[in-house]
Amino acid sequence: MNIFDQLLADNQIPKFVRVRHEMDHSHIDDIEGAVAQAMRREGTLDRIKPGDSVCITAGSRDVANIARIIRAICDQVKSVGAHPFIIPAMGSHAGAKAEGQRGIIEGYGVTEEAMGAPIRASMDTEVIAHSKSGLEIHLDKFANAADFLIPVGRIKAHTDFRGEVESGICKMLVIGMGKQHGAYQCHKLGFKSMAANVKEFAGAIIEKKPNMFAIGLIENAYHQTCRIEAIPAGRILEEEPPLLEYAKSRMAKVPFDQADILFVDETGKDISGAGMDPNVTGRSPVLGISRPFFQRIAVFDLTDKSHGNFGGLGSADVTTQRLYRKIDFEQTYPNGITAAEPLAVRLPAVMPSDRTAMQFALRTATDCDWEKGPRIVWLKNTLSLSEFYISEALIPDAEALDNVTVVSEPMEVIFDEEGNVKELR
Repeated sequence: MNIFDQLLADNQIPKFVRVRHEMDHSHIDDIEGAVAQAMRREGTLDRIKPGDSVCITAGSRDVANIARIIRAICDQVKSVGAHPFIIPAMGSHAGAKAEGQRGIIEGYGVTEEAMGAPIRASMDTEVIAHSKSGLEIHLDKFANAADFLIPVGRIKAHTDFRGEVESGICKMLVIGMGKQHGAYQCHKLGFKSMAANVKEFAGAIIEKKPNMFAIGLIENAYHQTCRIEAIPAGRILEEEPPLLEYAKSRMAKVPFDQADILFVDETGKDISGAGMDPNVTGRSPVLGISRPFFQRIAVFDLTDKSHGNFGGLGSADVTTQRLYRKIDFEQTYPNGITAAEPLAVRLPAVMPSDRTAMQFALRTATDCDWEKGPRIVWLKNTLSLSEFYISEALIPDAEALDNVTVVSEPMEVIFDEEGNVKELR
């Protein structure tokens, strides 16, 4: 028995029930048709000329239907006699290396063969303007040389700043298409300046590169595409803010304002820029603690699609050796350097197994009602909130909600020989 097993042996893990969380699930089934319809808007596809080279962006997040969406955009561009190509647009992700970024989008199905269009990956940029404070505004060299630009971005609440625009089209223009150099310039003054910088930088890029329109994507709480909008260049700054508010109204949230502990099976850059979305966990390395409030957060694994990037893991209190063994510092630290935010790449306590990580969280949560038992929410990840587990002590809270239903009997957590979760039964 190791020292952790000795110290934590008396911390009993409670039984859990599975709950179903009902949210608005309206979504788009005909993705290709929705893309085609959106691109019929005046000032979008009609502005592309035969023979134009058209740059289309693909980002680093696991956006719903992204391969279908980008393929549909490529097909529409081809229909007017133009020549689409795709660039990975993701700032400093994948270790700030071109081939790594190419590998990320290919992992989402965005390959040359599937898209019917070439991928041009580079970290080289060109300075196309300067901000009012003198900061350089960069644009990917292939994008800058193209006749026409189509930034494609999922519009959602950002993990670490608030503003009229957060994650979405403007950020794709500035951070994604700016690559590491442009992303650093935008982050250079800290997250306190991000909201203003993203909007200002995006406005300057649109002014310098007016031959563009954007594709804005919005997802519902089930990680399904629920809205696709094509926005002419001159309307991006005006139309993205209300789309952000709509996106916030459709996002998934934990239905409890407060609990003692949060368990998360997996974190990863494909799930959120912060690994675990602070809008779900209530913790941000920059914005601090908000609702929902958890005394402790334990996370057990890192997604394969994260490619070793553990950014945002420091928002947890404890993790596992299984996750730690997957960490790639060269994939992760460029994000912290680029964002000028070391808190985003810090590490929590590392326990030998899922069981000891759970026990660590239980042992260090000092403000629980131990007679009733710890109130625990257990998620697969912060994108998966339609079904999850709660401890028995949270059942009364769940039963008081109209949109939450308990769908199982209490189950015991069964561990394998290494102390990792095998099943609940």
